[in-house]
Amino acid sequence: MTMSQTHTTAGSLALPDAPTLRLAIDAVRVLTMDAVQAANSGHPGAPMGLAPAGYLLWRHHLRHNPVNPKWPDRDRFVLSAGHASMLQYSLLHLTGYDLSLTEIRNFRQWRSRTPGHPEYGETPGVETTTGPLGQGVANSVGMALAERSLGAWFNRPGHQVIDHHTYVFCSDGDLMEGVSHEAAELAGHHRLGKLIWLFDDNEITIEGSTRLASSTNQISRFAGYGWQVIEVHDGNDLETLDQALRTARDDSSRPTLIALRTTIAWGSPNKAGTAAAHGSPLGEEEVKRTKEALGYPSTEPFWVAEEARQEWARAVPRGEALETEWQERMANYRKAHPDLARNLERCLSGALPDGWERALPDFSDQTKPEATRASSGKVLQTLASAIPNLVGGSADLGPSNKTEIADEPSLLADSPGARNVHFGVREHAMGGILNGMALHGGLQPYGGTFLIFSDYMRPAIRLAALMRLPARYVFTHDSIGLGEDGPTHQPVEQLMTLRAIPNLMDLRPADALETREAWRLAMSRSDGPSFLSLTRQGVPALDRSATPEPGDVTRGGYVFREASTGMPHAILIASGSELHMALEARETLEQGGVPTRVVSLLSWYLFEGQSRSYRERVLPPKVPVRVSVEAGVTLGWERWVGASGRSVGIDHFGASAPWQTLYKEFGVTAEAVVTAVRETLEASGGG
Repeated sequence: MTMSQTHTTAGSLALPDAPTLRLAIDAVRVLTMDAVQAANSGHPGAPMGLAPAGYLLWRHHLRHNPVNPKWPDRDRFVLSAGHASMLQYSLLHLTGYDLSLTEIRNFRQWRSRTPGHPEYGETPGVETTTGPLGQGVANSVGMALAERSLGAWFNRPGHQVIDHHTYVFCSDGDLMEGVSHEAAELAGHHRLGKLIWLFDDNEITIEGSTRLASSTNQISRFAGYGWQVIEVHDGNDLETLDQALRTARDDSSRPTLIALRTTIAWGSPNKAGTAAAHGSPLGEEEVKRTKEALGYPSTEPFWVAEEARQEWARAVPRGEALETEWQERMANYRKAHPDLARNLERCLSGALPDGWERALPDFSDQTKPEATRASSGKVLQTLASAIPNLVGGSADLGPSNKTEIADEPSLLADSPGARNVHFGVREHAMGGILNGMALHGGLQPYGGTFLIFSDYMRPAIRLAALMRLPARYVFTHDSIGLGEDGPTHQPVEQLMTLRAIPNLMDLRPADALETREAWRLAMSRSDGPSFLSLTRQGVPALDRSATPEPGDVTRGGYVFREASTGMPHAILIASGSELHMALEARETLEQGGVPTRVVSLLSWYLFEGQSRSYRERVLPPKVPVRVSVEAGVTLGWERWVGASGRSVGIDHFGASAPWQTLYKEFGVTAEAVVTAVRETLEASGGG
């Protein structure tokens, strides 16, 4: 290959002289090669091919301030191709973010701020954690929706205080993942004109040419979604790319895909354009040869020319000027619209309105059975009235999930200030979009579907937990209690698999009052996601007149009904729709002379977080006879029932029948709980 570059003067851009420009761009390539080589791990190829685009965007187009990475009206940047993390780390370092050369040298090392894939909260300037391909592009749709919503709520004539774009670098792999289809289709439907994806069209994946696995015409595909599509045939052509970015921003009615043809590992004499440069270091000798082929002044690792550093450093005064101009706009906005300004600042801070909890329904006089999904719907209406920036919807299951906000219009391109989001049958994208909304800030997002379909959302849920995002999931039809739809729709393992995700708060309420408290807990949480597991079938309104400490519900597990005399001989532990079964079983056991305590385990996550003394007060170690009851797999319940305990549950798939029949035929009944207790007592010699 030749080493010629077409870094031409790009329109009105104030580009440096050609030698300085080349050094500035090649600095990204060099830092990438050297960091990956030092770590002996990583992906050098994509950053090398995207170096010119990275320079052009971060130095001349992106509205960002390296000194203040959290400036509210900054443009958002998503490196959806997270394997190319050294591209973003190089750009952050060179433009002046708090990311030192020492951190670049420590790429992928213990406790460095340059982990193997970009991680939100670990590195200043990283807007989202990426790596699982497709998730970043889905996040970007949520960010763009959040920007549009905030603008609709708060901008006023002459006061555009929310006005920014979301840029994405994505790869062939991102566009192969199905979630990209869901997210892009929704973005086109909403006509998100401030969303711009730069597709690194280098035609290489780990296994080789993309032709091995794909023949999709991405240009036609995105045009079919209603996107503006622009082709740039040379990744080194700054003039054409600059014009493409300007054209993208000029179209306010369509999102834009810029298909940028690049060469992976551009500049490498032996590995450019090959899969060998995708996921492995180039090798010390090839790194040296590449620097020589580029005409780079030094082969010393991590060396960056001073004139290149000075060129990159101009990003700081540019960013400070952009933020200062916005701060002036905000000052004028506060004077003209003080109430709106206070509201906007509260929303951006993540704080909920004062007194929001007072809006929650009482439910204390409820006597009739009611599905917890229905109770949840009632709670949601009160929350929506008290929290104006509560926004969400369902994956085409709003009437079943009870997630629609009454008397609110649908969020569409022509009604950008609405709060009912129709995600369509797109659970994959919904999860990623909710993350993007939460990452952007200003919105309190939620999304609903059937619990069984949480499997589709799992990658996004896991990332929300990893990033500590306050996303809320409303999962209904949470057991065989949904009945006739049969085993394809009846979740048996989903609760346990979700409970296995660190930092994900599970909430499976037993009745309307617990459902209200579950929502209170989910809305109060700001350091991670939460899900409500809700029934389709009606459940009794439970009597709490004999509950020792009703307020302990916020601890996740609490004594719902105490044994009649002294220390219990048996403890029944239940969640959700099975709590009433445990109470029925207790009555039988008490009549048979077995003092029995019933514990409601609303949330494993919260209960695990309590002090050891509290957990042992609820589940005394001296009471070995413990039986759990939950209409799902029993795997995991040994944590609470112990080695000698028993679990009443379902360690197989469900069936199609009325829910009452299923509970009886599968042995999830009060009678089965009584039998389990008596057998355990007999086995322990206490029967």
